[in-house]
Amino acid sequence: QLQLVESGGGLVPAGGSLRLSCIASGQISMTYHTAWFRQAPGKEREFVAAITWSGGTTYYADSVKGRFTSSRDNAKTTVVLQMSSLKAEDTAAYYCAANYAWYGSRWTRVDYDMNYWGKGTLVTVSS
Repeated sequence: QLQLVESGGGLVPAGGSLRLSCIASGQISMTYHTAWFRQAPGKEREFVAAITWSGGTTYYADSVKGRFTSSRDNAKTTVVLQMSSLKAEDTAAYYCAANYAWYGSRWTRVDYDMNYWGKGTLVTVSS
């Protein structure tokens, strides 16, 4: 009943910027929050960023603070992850997820049992 589609991934030079979008569609009967996760080959999935339904509150992993910014449009259908000062270690498959619960400052400790997941978009940072 809720579909999430990520876009914007690709190849980008180190130090460059990339803008990822997560577009939600389908029947939405409840408000939800959106989070971004990433998974590099051979590594565990990790939390990146989260934003509330209103867009008024965000939370970021320490590894991306000051470099990544998440925002939500006025229609509440699209969440953007603006990535700047990209590093080689940012290379990963990036996934957006929708969740009814907000975890405050505990996002880095959740078990990633989100209500909905997108299929992901690949980001490759080259040097």
